[in-house]
Amino acid sequence: MSEHAPLGTAVVTGASAGLGKIYADRLARRGHDLLLVARRGDLLEDIAKTLRTKYGVKVQTLVADLGAVDDLERVAQAVAADPAITLLVNNAGASTLAPVAQTSAAQMQTMLGVNVNALTRLSHAVLPAFKARNRGTLVNVGSVLGFHTLPISSIYSGTKAFVVAFTRGLQDEVTGTGVKVQLVLPAATATDIWELSGVPMTTLAEGTIMAAEDCVDAALAGLDIGEAITLPSVNDAALLSAFTDAGAKLFTASQTGKPAARYSAAALPLAAAA
Repeated sequence: MSEHAPLGTAVVTGASAGLGKIYADRLARRGHDLLLVARRGDLLEDIAKTLRTKYGVKVQTLVADLGAVDDLERVAQAVAADPAITLLVNNAGASTLAPVAQTSAAQMQTMLGVNVNALTRLSHAVLPAFKARNRGTLVNVGSVLGFHTLPISSIYSGTKAFVVAFTRGLQDEVTGTGVKVQLVLPAATATDIWELSGVPMTTLAEGTIMAAEDCVDAALAGLDIGEAITLPSVNDAALLSAFTDAGAKLFTASQTGKPAARYSAAALPLAAAA
């Protein structure tokens, strides 16, 4: 298939399970050759063999822990050096859902390393070539917890808020070019990240969990129609517009150089003013 549809190579991180595995299948179906990145080499190779047979595309694998600095740099250099790469799906993620005081330093560092450092470094690795060729697609998978925080998600939400702000900035950077940058913000999705996070899916409200296949298919449909931000489970697109517009208005309102009137001595209670 790849001989008839020269779409280039798509890189998918976290490709051994969950959303990454589905992304690999869907992109191979579309005719992309693949470079699959994950920690679990045995699962990765099984997926690669299946996709080669099923779709006739080239599938390479790269076993790496993106939370480890040396592994991340090895992947970044490999990605930066390959001119065939036309698409990167930054899907790999790590989650521990617990109050900060009950989260270990190692768990915290894993979330920061994978969700922030790896996504940023790999975006940085592909964008120069994409911009030079005026062609390429970057998909950063965040979370609805990037704009909402639960008592057990302070660190995780913080990392995903970074993904939102970083990706939105990249979108502004490539405006007017042939480079596409999509931000995908899933809600609860049926993957193994829940068990790994310490919050089993059985504890979630019935009817709130989306199948991984549905999530990826919706994300790719959003990419096809040119969405900058795709929320697979949100039916009312006006909610997103209102949210982004409110943020822009709030930023504009901040550009005065003077304290707000409510902070003046005249507006404060006498005890506070004294």
